[in-house]
Amino acid sequence: MAVVLLLALLPDHLLHALAFTSHHDKLNHAAAFATLSALGSLGWPQQVVRLAVLLALTGAAIEILQCVTGRDMSVFDWFADCAGMAYGLRTMSWVNEILGEPVI
Repeated sequence: MAVVLLLALLPDHLLHALAFTSHHDKLNHAAAFATLSALGSLGWPQQVVRLAVLLALTGAAIEILQCVTGRDMSVFDWFADCAGMAYGLRTMSWVNEILGEPVI
């Protein structure tokens, strides 16, 4: 979570200095939140709804805070966050089904 927050809130010129570009911005958002949701569901398998709400609110907060750092706020970035989160949670649900674990 700390790495995602850092990368999401760094000003553009620092991101470019770290060799990050915005060419695949929506994919970056989706991948970050898929990872967060998958890892979160491993840590808190009985709290998936709370995790989803927390991550959705985190994505919205990131978009609002990006205005402070001189970056652009976009509702489509938040949509990408939520799509990635849904993908991560669904993937972990399938993994649990395959492994015979309780379905989340």
